[in-house]
Amino acid sequence: MKASTLPVYPTPLPKTSNFSLHLLPMASIPTLSSSLPTLSAHSLSHSNPNNHCTLPPTSLFGTRITLLRATSSSHSLPNTNCRATSATVSFSLPTPKPLSDTPEKTPKWSERAIKSYAMGELEARKLKYPNTGTEALLMGILVEGTSNAAKFLRANGITLLKVREETVGLLGKSDLFFFSPEHPPLTEPAQKALDWAIEEKLKSGEGGEINATHLLLGIWSQKESAGQQILATLGFNDEKAKELAKTIGGDV
Repeated sequence: MKASTLPVYPTPLPKTSNFSLHLLPMASIPTLSSSLPTLSAHSLSHSNPNNHCTLPPTSLFGTRITLLRATSSSHSLPNTNCRATSATVSFSLPTPKPLSDTPEKTPKWSERAIKSYAMGELEARKLKYPNTGTEALLMGILVEGTSNAAKFLRANGITLLKVREETVGLLGKSDLFFFSPEHPPLTEPAQKALDWAIEEKLKSGEGGEINATHLLLGIWSQKESAGQQILATLGFNDEKAKELAKTIGGDV
């Protein structure tokens, strides 16, 4: 049995009455008046003793425009970013107690040591560790790279890549979705390493600063810490520590 097909008729369009197309007039585009004054360096410098130049009302804006000539003081802005960072890092580092007899001779952390500490914090954040340990301080010394301690380490084959690889192998990787704080707090061995550096400088009775060599020897003094184990794995020993200690005051 064949299926029956129904005829399809075109649907008539509805009739509309009184339909017309109204075109809206285009809005007139404002044009600049041809009578606008021409500005020049001479007119800007002599138009107003207060370094202001006022234009008459224009057909475009309908308001007065006041131009302020830039002065030399507007270009000499102080660079406060670096100062704020240095201040934050130096306040995070432990400071020696002022000497009662000669407080002006109280040792302070050197610029390289402060930068090494800051780079250590950054390395801890890169690895997404919750704390700044002795291994991070060791990497910070190598990242700073210009101190005698960093040069001594590189001369003995201890580089940043090797220390970072040993750190990940010893402590593992952090969770993918974990984010370190802006300033990861120090671990107990790292805090003791910094305190050792301060005490060793005070024991010497010499002037100068607490430098990155003090910091490196402080890391080595913390037995069983991550930084000390990594140094031992990469060939650092007590003999090399004594050799480095002979140049402890040369990092100026």
